[in-house]
Amino acid sequence: MNTKTATQARHWQTDGDSNLSPGRAAWDRGRVSAETRARLDEDARYFLHQSLSTPCLGVIAKAEGIWIEDTDGRRYMDFHGNNVHHIGYGHPRLKAAIKAQLDDLPFAPRRFTDAPAIALAAKLAGISPGPLSKVLFATGGSDAIEIAIKLARAKTGRYKTVSFWDSFHGAGFAASSVGGEDTFRSGPIGPLMAGAEHVAPFACYRCPYGYDDVDGKPDLDVCSMTCAAYLGYVLEKEGDVAAVIAEPVRSIPYLPPPGFWQSVRRACDDLGVLLIFDEIPLGLGKTGRMFACEHSGVVPDILVLGKPLGGGVMPISAVVAGPELDIAGDWAFGHYTHEKNPVSCAAALTTIEIIEDEGLVENARAQGAHALARLEEMKSRHRLIGDVRGLGLLLGVELVADPETKAPAPEAADAVMYRCLDMGLNFKTTLGNVLTLTPPLIIARGDMDRALDILERAITEVEGGL
Repeated sequence: MNTKTATQARHWQTDGDSNLSPGRAAWDRGRVSAETRARLDEDARYFLHQSLSTPCLGVIAKAEGIWIEDTDGRRYMDFHGNNVHHIGYGHPRLKAAIKAQLDDLPFAPRRFTDAPAIALAAKLAGISPGPLSKVLFATGGSDAIEIAIKLARAKTGRYKTVSFWDSFHGAGFAASSVGGEDTFRSGPIGPLMAGAEHVAPFACYRCPYGYDDVDGKPDLDVCSMTCAAYLGYVLEKEGDVAAVIAEPVRSIPYLPPPGFWQSVRRACDDLGVLLIFDEIPLGLGKTGRMFACEHSGVVPDILVLGKPLGGGVMPISAVVAGPELDIAGDWAFGHYTHEKNPVSCAAALTTIEIIEDEGLVENARAQGAHALARLEEMKSRHRLIGDVRGLGLLLGVELVADPETKAPAPEAADAVMYRCLDMGLNFKTTLGNVLTLTPPLIIARGDMDRALDILERAITEVEGGL
């Protein structure tokens, strides 16, 4: 295997369902019309090529509710959606609010504010956990992460960060530096931001510290939460650490062991380190609580939101911090051109109101529990399924070649994903072998069961071919 091929294989088997995988190449052949092929070729001609996107899989022509439809008429239940589609695509109430705001006030230049921006800030202050009540807005999660890093540096006078390997916090320079995914931080991209230190993440099914799990759960009497203890050790030994940056629940998905974040919170408090929670993909209800950190009983110093905040239409992100972090008014942490864009802010405020008014957090909790029970039952009948994990509508199915050795099965995961696409279900893989399903919060029981039927059929077919 030449160097380029080896690098491509490493990427698609670690970070996600890359457009470089053999499965992608096989699926692509003969599945698109001549018209769609021409559009894809044109897209590839104009866009810079990069793993995970260009060249593209298809051309989307319609997005509505839980569905996306391509230009060849294929419809997919979208259990991926880049986690922007919490309220489904094209929610009528959201579209009406955006249209009304465009007629009322389409833009506000910097140095001015506007009513939608103030209303959104007040709403976020009202629903965020603990004392978090001071905000800044940006256009994307990566920018918001970088604002949070600047705030932590300003507050502590320190420059280092500690985050987890295999994490994703955005594609910007600082965000890629604190992130831990190979595709975004290796090769020709480095060297990256100084002081961005990493530790192994919590991952009980595949504990990086070598402890065995019990049915996917940690044996705390044996492991003594080594992952949390080691993170505290690193904070103490490194010195100059401004912040720990992490997802309270990993998007892989992986759930933290009980007491993990309480232990980390104590270590941060003892050493004067801030705790930044990245809830860009999972905040606003995905895990069955408005914020994922509510499951941990821990309030961060800074909370970062993004992706679904704009309702799957407008790009907007937010940093929510405690008032004690409002300490550097002479400096600019964001000051983005669209920081207080009234249309984006109106979209975000309406999105939160839809989530609240339609009981979508509760629906995520109920439908997620139903799906997880079905997946656990599916696991009992399929040797290919090594582990099932989830919280709310964050669901993961880890495929293994051998349930005893837990050897990952990335080729099987790729094959299952493309079979599901053929049957009308879209989702992503992470870490090469984890089927990650994140349906919108509006998902109904019948559609959830239909999706799980498709998934099981695909797994059965792939198992039969092994």
